[in-house]
Amino acid sequence: MFFPLIKADELIHLHRTGKLILIDARFHFPAYLEAHLEGAIHVDLNKDLSQIDENPANGGRHPLPSPKAFAELLGRLGISPDSHVVVYDDKQGAMSAARFWWMLKALGHEKIQVLDGGLQAAQKQGFPLERTFPPSHAVPAYPTSHWQSPISSFHEVKTVYKTKEKIIIDVRESERFRGIVEPIDKIAGHIPGAVNLPYLDNLDEKGLFLPQDKLKEKYLKTFQGQASENIIVHCGSGVTACHSLLAICIAGLDMANLYVGSWSEWSRNNLPISTEK
Repeated sequence: MFFPLIKADELIHLHRTGKLILIDARFHFPAYLEAHLEGAIHVDLNKDLSQIDENPANGGRHPLPSPKAFAELLGRLGISPDSHVVVYDDKQGAMSAARFWWMLKALGHEKIQVLDGGLQAAQKQGFPLERTFPPSHAVPAYPTSHWQSPISSFHEVKTVYKTKEKIIIDVRESERFRGIVEPIDKIAGHIPGAVNLPYLDNLDEKGLFLPQDKLKEKYLKTFQGQASENIIVHCGSGVTACHSLLAICIAGLDMANLYVGSWSEWSRNNLPISTEK
């Protein structure tokens, strides 16, 4: 199994070999234009990694694009099934490196890694920066027909949240989960019965992922003996949830379910809401 994280010093060595496709998944394209890791190609959360509906009640704020649309994007990026891909952002993987990682994994791609510590870690190691666009090496669309990783639909979450047949993990910050603040969506609170496990708790004080054994201990405790197939992970709009799905895989556990619509969908559909103010 290909380990899902790569350290900055390892990335520098790999970059020198030329056997790498490097993806910059930072949210703001102007930041990419200002400076990015040498050879990195930018992907945009809203345009490339989502198929946004006018009404977030239908799939949330960042619904997935079709596998076909994503496969065509991968072809334009030069990514084929044999490619070794590394993705980074400047938010410790949470915006939107882990989302890109999850999407590529969901097509069955093995050689995909997230840069631990992101752009900042690479800069500290002296990775060269540039402002120019790397040359394009497009290939045919990635061969795929469907998402292979487990996804929980809106209807499934509506069915299981009150039965406790599955554990629902909400990875948003505690204050958002408890309904004290809500800076993005219209209604504050959480899905009744959900467990709060903020994605930032996957990281140490330096912004690096916790060691594998610590992550495994943390998630096994939360899973309460349940298999990963009985775990549903969500956030605000299906982006930072991928950070925790990444952590689960770093821990050596099977991939849990992603509820893509997340709170942005749930909170707009007249459903029960819990708060802990």
